[in-house]
Amino acid sequence: MFKKSTTLATAVLVAAGLFLLSSDGTTAEPAPKPKIAAPCKQCHAPDEKILRGGFAGVSKKAETIQIQIGPATWLVKFGDDTKLTGAEKFSAIPKEKEIAIAVTEKEGSLYATGVSVKPPAKIAPEKLMTTEDLSKLVAMGADKGNFTLVDSRPGARYNEGHIPGAISIYDAEFEKNAGKLPKEKDKLLVFYCAGAT
Repeated sequence: MFKKSTTLATAVLVAAGLFLLSSDGTTAEPAPKPKIAAPCKQCHAPDEKILRGGFAGVSKKAETIQIQIGPATWLVKFGDDTKLTGAEKFSAIPKEKEIAIAVTEKEGSLYATGVSVKPPAKIAPEKLMTTEDLSKLVAMGADKGNFTLVDSRPGARYNEGHIPGAISIYDAEFEKNAGKLPKEKDKLLVFYCAGAT
């Protein structure tokens, strides 16, 4: 019994080792973690020295800040010399808020030289709609109101719940989904998201 178990374990380990080899006999390297979130690519070019994504958390005791970029979470050290812009302190940054971290390597770890919190978007007042006006439009219906309502949050958020009649076009994937928009140029387009960005 012991021998069979050992043989089986050895076979599993050998199979796992073969699985890790690529076709040319070298070990396959894991894909690098993304350094820029998809929505950030709309305005910013990738930069090896800047991480752009959503604020995931901070530990004052460990002096680390977490940034979520797609499926990857980065852990970056910071100190008294780290410049914070757009918030009074790290603990005041809302979860998932868009941030950029300027990084360097220090003592073998990523170190934040600066952290910038994305300021709220500035939209001309005449381009904004009140909740009351939107409620009236939704009650009227898209055909009668001559409008299209677009939920620009990620698809998972749309699936959790959305305003009745809204279509889903995640802002980070806008260009590949622009065909979902109406062809009529006189139709009012109303976009909404999770809040001020």
